Amino acid sequence: MNYLRRRLSDSSFVANLPNGYMMDFQRPSSSSSSTSSPASPATERRQQQPAQPAQPQAPPAASGSFLSSFSSVVKTAQIASAVQAKAAAHGESAAAAAPAAPAKPAVRKPKVLLVIDDAHTDWAKYFRGRKLNGEYEIRVEQAEFSEINLAANVNIGCTVDTQVTRGGTKVVRSFKPDFVLIRQHAFSMTPGEDFRSLVIGLQYGGVASINSLHSIYNFCSKPWVFSHMIKLYHALGPEKFPLNEQTFFPNHTQMLPTPAFPVVVKMGHAHAGMGKIKVENPNDFQDITSVVALAKTYATAEPFVDSKYDIRIQKIGSNYKAYMRTSISGNWKANTGSAMLEQIAMTERYRLWVDSCAEMFGGLDICAVKAVHGKDGKDYIIEVMDSSMPLIGEHVEEDKQLITDLVLNKMAFALLGITSPQPSSVKTQPGPQTAQPRRAQGGPRSASGSPSQSAHGSPQRARSATTSPSQAFQPGPIPASGSAGASQKQAPQLNKSQSLTNTFTETLRGNPTDDEAKAETIRSLRQSFASLFSD
Repeated sequence: MNYLRRRLSDSSFVANLPNGYMMDFQRPSSSSSSTSSPASPATERRQQQPAQPAQPQAPPAASGSFLSSFSSVVKTAQIASAVQAKAAAHGESAAAAAPAAPAKPAVRKPKVLLVIDDAHTDWAKYFRGRKLNGEYEIRVEQAEFSEINLAANVNIGCTVDTQVTRGGTKVVRSFKPDFVLIRQHAFSMTPGEDFRSLVIGLQYGGVASINSLHSIYNFCSKPWVFSHMIKLYHALGPEKFPLNEQTFFPNHTQMLPTPAFPVVVKMGHAHAGMGKIKVENPNDFQDITSVVALAKTYATAEPFVDSKYDIRIQKIGSNYKAYMRTSISGNWKANTGSAMLEQIAMTERYRLWVDSCAEMFGGLDICAVKAVHGKDGKDYIIEVMDSSMPLIGEHVEEDKQLITDLVLNKMAFALLGITSPQPSSVKTQPGPQTAQPRRAQGGPRSASGSPSQSAHGSPQRARSATTSPSQAFQPGPIPASGSAGASQKQAPQLNKSQSLTNTFTETLRGNPTDDEAKAETIRSLRQSFASLFSD
């Protein structure tokens, strides 16, 4: 009976019974069964005996009370089930009517960016506050090649250990980079500066980088890069791609005097003008051969170009800039001694040079082409630089911001598969990305419209036709002079500093719409400036 009570008190058990099943238990039982089983003989003999006094029996109300309690338990279970169903329905309606609570943002693991550069540029400040796709923070780890050690595994990837000195304190870090920006040369002939093994380790660990590790390793040999430039020379032709003639010697035993002198001999893989010697005659060439024998390296020889100025065309992503460097000290190396640097117009001819070289080794996101404009009016391409190129000019900060945006876009594509450009925080000066040639408003062009002809001309005439004075020359503070109010006719009687000041004063007072006259005045100013510092 207790078992039955426990089972009937379970609401789920009662709910699963058929409809009307419990009602049968509440009906009064009949006095006699319609179908009775046959009685045994012993039973018949007991029935034939005289009736015994009736024993006291439980009153019939006992069975009725059991049924009533059982019925109340069933009703209670049904009421509880109904209340639970009503409460569940009310909860669902309330949840649907209530506004959805804002989901808690998931904590994303920051992406680690390894910047290989010297400590003069703090790249962390350029990535501060920037995120990949608005979700991932960027943790910048900066170190030089000499401060890095690593281990790479097929499954684990690349683990980098750095020992950098910051503020006189040695800081040791260990991390797994997600992306690498390389702004240093990976190889040099200087003892202890061969870091090609680190490039191999990063490639072994599958780390994405700018430029690609494949191109970084290929740029560890300048003759190897020059051999790919020879392919461009044969494909485009000498008119579109004027590559300087160069002879390669694998060792000193093959170095024979060239038919024409002077020549420039470059020994091994060096940077910033090192390892270059100007040879005037065959006797000096033989002396250099003995030096190459001691260096135990390869060498190249190319005709010396009596340069008027150097040209550098750089490309950072989709941004182009062109610079001209004129030596003031008279050294045949424009990067030695005093020189004047200025930004010039970006012509289609220059764009073809840098775009063609940017296709080498699977693509170069950051590169620069160096050329020499000779006094014969011709251009000679001499070198290509990769992402380790130095930043020059007045727009160094802008170039660093461009590199930052380029790294963010490449990281988003390599790590997240996102091709849309990331939000940029570059605050550049208004204007197009490249200095495009434009026609002077005051009159016709002073140079031919052909890019090749304008490039072969003198730098002053090329700038007067293609560049505004503010782009061609941005002078510094004007020295105070008592003759600042003198007329242009009195300029020949004045000294060089006074004529320089007067020329610039007249430029400021000129008609702003006469670009041609302003360009000519700037040209005169530049000539006076060069002659002033050359004495």
